[in-house]
Amino acid sequence: MEAAAAGGGGGRWCVVTGGRGFAARHLVTMLLRSGEWRVRVADLAPAIALDRDEEEGFLGAALREGQAAYVSADLRDKVQVARAFEGAEVVFHMAAPDSSINNFHLHYSVNVEGTKNVIDACISCKVKRLIYTSSPSVVFDGVHGIFNADESMPYPDKFNDSYSETKADGEKLVMRANGREGLLTCCIRPSSIFGPGDKLLVPSLVAAARAGKSKYIIGDGNNHYDFTYVENVAYGHVCAEKTLSSEDGAKIAAGKTYFITNMEPIKFWEFMSLILEGLGYERPSIKIPVSVMMPVARVVEWTYKKFAKYGMKVPQLTPSRIRLLSCNRTFSCSRAKDQLGYEPLVPLKEGLKRTVESYPHLRVQNQRSISKASVFLGNGNLAKTLLWEDSKQTVTVLLLLAVIYYHLFTCGYTFITAMAKLLSLTALFLFIHGMLPANVFGHKVEKLEASNFHITQVEAHHVAHSISSSWNSLVGALRSLCRGNDWPLFLKVALSLLVVSILSSMSSQAAFKIGTALVFTGFKAYEKWADTIDSMVGDVCSILLHIGSTKSSSQKQM
Repeated sequence: MEAAAAGGGGGRWCVVTGGRGFAARHLVTMLLRSGEWRVRVADLAPAIALDRDEEEGFLGAALREGQAAYVSADLRDKVQVARAFEGAEVVFHMAAPDSSINNFHLHYSVNVEGTKNVIDACISCKVKRLIYTSSPSVVFDGVHGIFNADESMPYPDKFNDSYSETKADGEKLVMRANGREGLLTCCIRPSSIFGPGDKLLVPSLVAAARAGKSKYIIGDGNNHYDFTYVENVAYGHVCAEKTLSSEDGAKIAAGKTYFITNMEPIKFWEFMSLILEGLGYERPSIKIPVSVMMPVARVVEWTYKKFAKYGMKVPQLTPSRIRLLSCNRTFSCSRAKDQLGYEPLVPLKEGLKRTVESYPHLRVQNQRSISKASVFLGNGNLAKTLLWEDSKQTVTVLLLLAVIYYHLFTCGYTFITAMAKLLSLTALFLFIHGMLPANVFGHKVEKLEASNFHITQVEAHHVAHSISSSWNSLVGALRSLCRGNDWPLFLKVALSLLVVSILSSMSSQAAFKIGTALVFTGFKAYEKWADTIDSMVGDVCSILLHIGSTKSSSQKQM
C-alpha cells in the first residue's frame, strides 16, 4: 500500500515507467498540464532529484500539491512493480535500457522480463489501459533500408541488435495481453526522438564536433530519416490513451501498433548539419564509405566485449550504429492519424529551433579556448609554431630546419663547418638584401631594420613566460608523479621517455628526421584529439589497475 499512500487522495491516477527518461519527462509534464491526471513517476533511483526548471515548473508544483508522486521501482522486481501500479487507471510503459549498449542479457531482463512483470501487475492491480513505448527498430534488419513503411511491415528474421530484438519481444507480449481480464493495450513506435532535455544525441554531436570528428559523413549522405520532436512523441501517447478510453476507439486501436513521426522526412546528415550549424559548428562534408567503417566498428565492438569487465567505456562506433547512420528509415503515420487522431503539434523546423536554443552551454565559444597542448608548450611562440597557429612562422621554421639538415647531414660537413657555412650564407643574404634598391622591377623590397634583431622587453617577457610556464608544467607533472596515483600521467611520461630513448639509439640523421616529424605532428594531433587520447589512456589505466588489484587479491587468498 506504499504507492497508494505516496499517490493517495482523489482523482484519476496514471503511472509512467521510466518516468525520469528523456521522452517520459515530457509526457509527465503534458499529462499534468492537461489537468486530467495525477501522475505517479516510477523509475530506478531511490528518490527523485529535480532539475532547477522542473523544481520551478509543473512537476515541482505537482509533487508539492500531491498531484504527482514518485515511486522507486525496478521492472525486474514483481513486488516493486505491483506496488507502483496500485490504484492506477492507466500505465504508460516507457522504461528501457540504453539502446546503444549491445548487451542482450540487460535488454532481455528489462524489455522482456520487465514487460511481463508490467503486464502481470496491470492485471493484478485492475489497470484499464496499458500504452507501451516500442521502437521502429523492431522492423529494421540492419541491412535493408526502410521507406515509408506502415504497420503491416513484418518483424525481420534477424534484428540489427539486441535492443531491437527484445523491444520486438516486449511489443508482442503487450499485444497478446490485450483483452486479458479487461486490459486494453496498444504500442507506440516513435521514430528518432529529439528535443530539449536530450542527453544523448545533441551532447554526442557536440562532443564529436569539439574533437574534430563531426566533419565525416558515413555512407553517401543521401539516406532519409523520420525524426520526431519529443513533444509530439508525448502527444502520440496521449492520443493513444484517449482513443482506448472510448468504447468505439478501443474497438479500433486495442492490440495494435502505431508509428509516430513528425511526418517530415529529411536527409539524416542534413538534420545533423542543421543542429551543428545552429550551435556554431561546421557541417559534415567528408564522406567515408560504409565498407571502410564497418571493419573498424567490428574491431571496436570486439574490443569492448573483451575489456568491458575491466571498466572500458561504451564505444560510440559499433556495427549496429553504422547501419543506423547509413540506411533509409522513414515511416508512414497514416494509421495514427486516422485511428488515433494524431497530428504533430510542433513542426520539424520549430522543433529544431527549440532544440538548438535549449543548449546555450554547448554553443561554440567566441573566445578561443586554450588547449592542453598549448598550455604544456607555454602558450607562446613555441606553441604557435608547433601547433601551426601561425602557419607562416611554422613554415619558416621548417624551411630553416631543412637548410640545417642539408648542411649537417647531406653534405657530410662536420658540425663546426656546417654552422660556419650557415652563418656565412646568412651574412651574405643580409649583405645582398641591404644593397638592393627599395623597388626592383616594380616590386617593393622591405628593408630589414636593425631593430628587427633587437629583443624588446615585451618579447623577452614572452620568452621568459613561455619558458617558466613550460617549467611549471613539468614541475606540476613531477608533483603528480610523486603522489603515485596519476596513472594516465605516468603512462604519458613513460611513452614520451620511450620515444626519446628510441630516437637516441638511432643515428643523428634519422633521429633529426623522425624527431622533427613527431614534434610538428604529435603536438598538433594531441591538441585536436586530447579528450579522446586522455580517455584511451584512462581506459588502459583502469584495465591495468583492475588486473593489478585482481592479482593482489588472488595472492592474498593464496
